[in-house]
Amino acid sequence: MESFTTAKTSNRGWIVTLSGTGINLALGILYAWSVFKGAIPESWGWTNAQKALPYAVACFVFSLAMVPAGRLQDKIGPRWVATMGGIFVGAGFIIASLSGSSLAGFVIGFGILGGMGIGFGYASATPPAVKWFPPEKTGLITGIVVSGFGLASCYIAPLASKLLDVFSVSQAMMIFGIAFLVIVAILSQFLVNPPVKMESSTKVQAKASNCEFSWKEMLSKKHFYVLWITYFIGAGAGLTFISFAQDLGKKSLGELAFMVVAILAIGNAAGRIMAGFISDRAGREKTIFCFLIAQAITVFILYLVKEGANWLLILVIVLLIGGNYGSNLSLFPSATKDYFGLKNFGLNYGIMFTAWGASGLFLPWLNGKIRDLTGTNDLMFLVIIGLLLFGALLIKVYNPKREGRKTY
Repeated sequence: MESFTTAKTSNRGWIVTLSGTGINLALGILYAWSVFKGAIPESWGWTNAQKALPYAVACFVFSLAMVPAGRLQDKIGPRWVATMGGIFVGAGFIIASLSGSSLAGFVIGFGILGGMGIGFGYASATPPAVKWFPPEKTGLITGIVVSGFGLASCYIAPLASKLLDVFSVSQAMMIFGIAFLVIVAILSQFLVNPPVKMESSTKVQAKASNCEFSWKEMLSKKHFYVLWITYFIGAGAGLTFISFAQDLGKKSLGELAFMVVAILAIGNAAGRIMAGFISDRAGREKTIFCFLIAQAITVFILYLVKEGANWLLILVIVLLIGGNYGSNLSLFPSATKDYFGLKNFGLNYGIMFTAWGASGLFLPWLNGKIRDLTGTNDLMFLVIIGLLLFGALLIKVYNPKREGRKTY
């Protein structure tokens, strides 16, 4: 009877995990903007900066929404918060579709409501999944759930392109809005926390490791800032150089440049799962250190070859950049859970996730400024390499494990 109960519990945990992965696959609708942007008619009169605005706002709101969404899912459960996320995303796309050529309508719909919905859904997908499994599987389960978001561009961009071959931008936005509202709302119903007895057992293990903190207590710990800074660096490096790789791909691959998007997505998703799996065995801080060093080496190789590389080397570099970037989205939620506990995991990781939002705003902006001043990206390569080495040194010298907390 005990083995039957254990198997049933394990199956339920995998249902929650795969539902969270499916939600993230749907929330990757964020990646559709690059296709929509290219299809905006000239008659709308939007400048390039205006075309980039809805996406920039969506990314910013996404990172901010993680904080209240994390707190809400801690309080009322992941099912309702994820459902709200689906409603926000659907409503946002529908509003944008009804806005005609209004930039404000797209900023409010896609940018604000869409970004908020993505944040609510993303914040609710991982916490319930990791609660169904023992601590030594935290990294793997986290990696599987968040891999959905990384893999989404493999199907979102081609699907958006196919729709735009037949429908207008507004009509395609309406179709996406209705479809993803329904999909996320249905999958959200499977996001449930484990029985109180089982969850309490996991929390006992967390308390035994002396790591159950409120957000205020978390902010008083030095290792929060070590993790935040290294998250900022690791994620920012990936976000910056993903655009570099796409440009290089166009020069080296010509008509096959579309492969860059698929390779990036595969690397992104694989990096999330692989880093989670490795960190369960080697430890979070060691794995973070290794992936920061690996990204620094990859960027240095890219700096050396640049436009002179052949297409195969470019694809390998793109795969590694995507994998190293994706590792951050698995390692840091796992580290947040390890160091600060399950009780307030949603809110605590929401705060930690602001590192992703800040890096996505600042480092690409800095790259643009450097390119305006120097005419090339060469200096930014060196800046990123320096930041990655600094992050690796920081996590190595100030190892959070020294405070006596067990990590897996």
